[in-house]
Amino acid sequence: MWLCSFNILDMTKKILLLGSGELGKEFVIACQRKGQHVVACDAYAGAPAMQVADECEVFNMLDGDALMAVVRKHRPDIIVPEIEAIRTERLYECEAMGIQVVPSARAVNFTMNRKAIRELAHTELGLKTANYKYANTFDELEQAAHEIGFPCIIKPLMSSSGHGQSKVDGPDELEKAWAYACGGARGDVKEVIVEQFIPFDSEITLLTVTQQNGPTLFCQPIGHVQKGGDYRESFQPAAVSPDMLKDAQEMAEKITRALSGAGIWGVEFFLSRTEGVIFSELSPRPHDTGMVTLAGTQNLSEFELHCRAVLGLPIPEITQERIGASAVVLSDIDTEGRPAYSGEADVCAATNTYLRIFGKPVAHVGRRMGVVVCWDRSDADLNALRTKCKALAAKVKVLPGVED
Repeated sequence: MWLCSFNILDMTKKILLLGSGELGKEFVIACQRKGQHVVACDAYAGAPAMQVADECEVFNMLDGDALMAVVRKHRPDIIVPEIEAIRTERLYECEAMGIQVVPSARAVNFTMNRKAIRELAHTELGLKTANYKYANTFDELEQAAHEIGFPCIIKPLMSSSGHGQSKVDGPDELEKAWAYACGGARGDVKEVIVEQFIPFDSEITLLTVTQQNGPTLFCQPIGHVQKGGDYRESFQPAAVSPDMLKDAQEMAEKITRALSGAGIWGVEFFLSRTEGVIFSELSPRPHDTGMVTLAGTQNLSEFELHCRAVLGLPIPEITQERIGASAVVLSDIDTEGRPAYSGEADVCAATNTYLRIFGKPVAHVGRRMGVVVCWDRSDADLNALRTKCKALAAKVKVLPGVED
């Protein structure tokens, strides 16, 4: 055991970032602007966050011994998980060493596994969720699907960005869904969850900020559109009735309080005129749909909010400044080397628009490689802005590039 370098008079911390994708990259930038020292970790070299961090480590984060070796080497003050594929139970050891785990080792362990978070939300806290069952084998999957009814949603218990998730309309699709779920699972957990399909009217992300020394704060709801469980576009603020927004905020505060810790949480809900607000999922970190906040829709982006919450810095308020939309740039090809891009000039020629290329070292079909964000005045037409943003994102094409 060692004493971390935390000093109430010294706000410079060493942060170990576990997962170095595009969300991690923006978080590192926010931390660098606060004078922090970040060590970015991932399973492959050249990940986006590594390009802006002070140091980097490449290793399999599902290897608990390798994880603890990196912790002992760098002796961080704070550990910030950004992905699911981590041997999360070892983070309890890190907390025992005096290291701050964001938001907490308990929160990370629960939310990295759909079974744990669903049991907490539904069974312990009484939040409204879709009906669900678990399956460890194909026979169990068949039985669960027939009990839940068709259509249903099948997901791996541990995955991200929609990997392994599918909608099943009938029994003849179960075998394919089982294989897809097992193939898309992260880590060594092969159990799946079978969920009732909710015919919702819309879905939202409610970015929720818990603080070390302050009240829980909420961003304006973010609407989003997903395909195969992965987000394609988001927009803020989403149109939500006051009653539904109140219900969502109460649920978000209840579950984040139960999980404990400080940071930003992406809490997802289905909204239905007949069923009301239904809890879907929760991520204890910046959310991909929250990239719309890079358009300046708020006084503080989700990454700045996360940075402040992690460091214990005050967040006096979150204000909505303007409307915004985001649309992802997807790859249509596989590349062996670093990809190139076309269409960037078309996007940059548009007013009130940012293009962010994430800098991933390789592309594959369907991989998210960048994002376009657009904004306008608060009284402008949000639907028109969404249309503009999607059209601009479609102009950016991923090209083969040249091997390094």
